[in-house]
Amino acid sequence: MSHEEPASDRSAPEVSPSVRAQLLATEHWSLLASRSTTQGEVLTRISMFLYLVSAGLVSLALAGQATDFDEGFPGIALTLLGIILLVGVLTQVRVINVALEDLTYVLAMNRLRGAYAELDPGIGRYFMASRFDDMPGSQTTYYFLGARNWSQVLGSSMVFIMAVNSALLGLLLAGVTLAVGWPTWLCVLVAVLGGLGFMIGSMNLGYTRYLDLWRHHTPLYPSPAPPGGRSGAAG
Repeated sequence: MSHEEPASDRSAPEVSPSVRAQLLATEHWSLLASRSTTQGEVLTRISMFLYLVSAGLVSLALAGQATDFDEGFPGIALTLLGIILLVGVLTQVRVINVALEDLTYVLAMNRLRGAYAELDPGIGRYFMASRFDDMPGSQTTYYFLGARNWSQVLGSSMVFIMAVNSALLGLLLAGVTLAVGWPTWLCVLVAVLGGLGFMIGSMNLGYTRYLDLWRHHTPLYPSPAPPGGRSGAAG
């Protein structure tokens, strides 16, 4: 195979603005379709997991009634809770991955808006979403009418799944410690600490991966600095 260097951009024929706009619009629609497909897939995964949690708890109640909560019930309960928690952790991993993928789609579409603004400098004032592909720009696109705060994070599907998994882990730890004969107060303490530890660890892992994404991203259209000199969100 030839190892010749590809021709430089200077030797390429000039492309008209209309052709550039068509190419950018095609890429924009491709990103929108990919984003929609990814979000639909993860919402289906979340729904399946919640159905499994609901069915598992109902099954435990029925199994308890059928066995009169005899010595075989703890084994059934722990096995079922373990399976549900495993599915929950896998779902949580996928939700975090999709959240990061969604951020990359937003950054890519912000960059395309920056290219649109280059083709037509006057069009920028009509954009509600940002045309800057950096952190402030992504925050503007996610929330047009003001600064993002912790309510958007705490109300997200990712934190919701983390909370459900933390509760499941707490139940599993309580069941295990009760089964080995620990005092009730100690079982409750282990369950609470285990659930809180899982929640804090999961949120820390998600935030670490979020920051790692920014360390590997170089914006093409950074947000302009406000008069104070600090970078801010701009739409």
